[in-house]
Amino acid sequence: MAAPIGVTMGDPAGIGPEIVARLFAAGPPVAALAIGDAAVLRRAVGVIGADLAVREVDRAAEAGCTAGAVDVLPAGVLPSLPAFGRVDAAAGAAGFAAVEHGIAAAAAGEIAALVTAPISKAAWAAAGILFPGHTELLAARAGVAEYAMMLANDELRVVLVSIHLPLAEAVRRVTPAAEARAIRLAAAAMRRFGVTAPRVAVAGLNPHAGEDGLFGTEEREVIAPAVAAARKAGIDASGPWPGDTVFARARRGEFDVVVAQYHDQGLIPVKYHGLDQGVNVTLGLPFVRTSPDHGTAFDIAGTGRASAASLGAAVRMAARMAAPP
Repeated sequence: MAAPIGVTMGDPAGIGPEIVARLFAAGPPVAALAIGDAAVLRRAVGVIGADLAVREVDRAAEAGCTAGAVDVLPAGVLPSLPAFGRVDAAAGAAGFAAVEHGIAAAAAGEIAALVTAPISKAAWAAAGILFPGHTELLAARAGVAEYAMMLANDELRVVLVSIHLPLAEAVRRVTPAAEARAIRLAAAAMRRFGVTAPRVAVAGLNPHAGEDGLFGTEEREVIAPAVAAARKAGIDASGPWPGDTVFARARRGEFDVVVAQYHDQGLIPVKYHGLDQGVNVTLGLPFVRTSPDHGTAFDIAGTGRASAASLGAAVRMAARMAAPP
């Protein structure tokens, strides 16, 4: 059997374990196993009322990937179960440990791809973990300098120039190097999806893409030259386009992917069309990593109401990206 996909359980106090349990109870779309605390997952199975056996394994190769059961690689085992819906340092440390274990397994080729359930950034901070999120941790552990976040659903794919930064700092990160990196990674990602000649649209930073310098000069001084350089290098890049229209144009099929200048500019258009099918992909890694396009949902954790639709979409996309060309 080919290597399974590894699915981390996320923050034990959030909905991550519930959606992982729901995914396996329904039967994951591909061979997969969970990574985390088996006791946390057993509690989640009880929350959703599923008939699902939880089995610990020592290695990914031992996973049976059979119906009615979920195999778990132990990582981040807690001395006691945390309360639902609260920021908890121990839970944050456990979620972090599960991701670390998954990264090591993916880097070693023991799993075909890594899918990560939502973590709490506040819980990571409470545990003294300095990484602001999955993406930065993954890049650091993989030792890559060129990486980016892509959010995707069936209608829209968006790559971000900067990720988890205050808006003022994100504006300062609009540099020629950052633009060039995002454009290259966006084009490479589309080729991995089978698009042989990807059309990359680049959003402007300012209203009306700067309106010829009236509303800002970043488009004229930084973004447009980066687009021109990408075109010279053989990438079908265009822009900068106004941020209030470029995403709608991409949805209509004019572009294959949009490069957005900062976090909310890119994520709002994707998430507006629903959280149940959105997938977060980390570009530039030596292995495939995806995650659902939502957070820990502490407000409904432990209620059994959380949907596993986005997690399922993340697993399917990971399998597609990990498959040999």
